[in-house]
Amino acid sequence: MYTGFWRGKPEGKRPLGRSRCRWEDNIKMDLQEVECGGMDWIDLAQDRDRWRALVNVVMNLRVP
Repeated sequence: MYTGFWRGKPEGKRPLGRSRCRWEDNIKMDLQEVECGGMDWIDLAQDRDRWRALVNVVMNLRVP
């Protein structure tokens, strides 16, 4: 059995600093920006009309 590939060293390095945000973390931060931080975003996403309205509000905050 060939086991030569286990002897290699990994290439590259891990990125420095804190880890990148997850998609879920971004959703929670956006809800806090529009003062809906207490809402359960998963339940909110089940209602497409309310979710679309929230996304439009958050997108309008990002436009300068």
